[in-house]
Amino acid sequence: MTDQLAVTTPASHPSVKSGKVGILLVNLGTPDGTDYTSMRRYLKEFLTDRRVIEWSRLFWYPILFGIVLNTRPGKVGKAYETIWNRDLNESYLRTYTRNQSELMAKSFADQPNVIVDWGMRYGQPSIASRMDALQKAGCERILVFPL
Repeated sequence: MTDQLAVTTPASHPSVKSGKVGILLVNLGTPDGTDYTSMRRYLKEFLTDRRVIEWSRLFWYPILFGIVLNTRPGKVGKAYETIWNRDLNESYLRTYTRNQSELMAKSFADQPNVIVDWGMRYGQPSIASRMDALQKAGCERILVFPL
């Protein structure tokens, strides 16, 4: 038999949300737009990750910042335009990931302590921002599912 201590908080203590579980669907990522600036920001985030490009930074960064990020954003943006969801002004990867999250959330509608969200490794919404939002919503445990 174990004794349990009652936990009490002062009356002035703010209410604490507890007991929720977050489910975070994660995809690789996508740019925010097909314009030069959005593509450059996305490519920079993606191509500065050492798990993507394993070359020495001493060798890679001059190529990346001197050539790639000055020439590729326009070309890659034009390629993305051919597969862009014009109705929502976003990539289909973002559309499908959000839709999967919404469908999963509906399947947990009868479970008020389960919150489903989605994020991207590269681009927005970032994994960190969504993890933070889930924690602020009272999630004590967060299950991360890479898609």
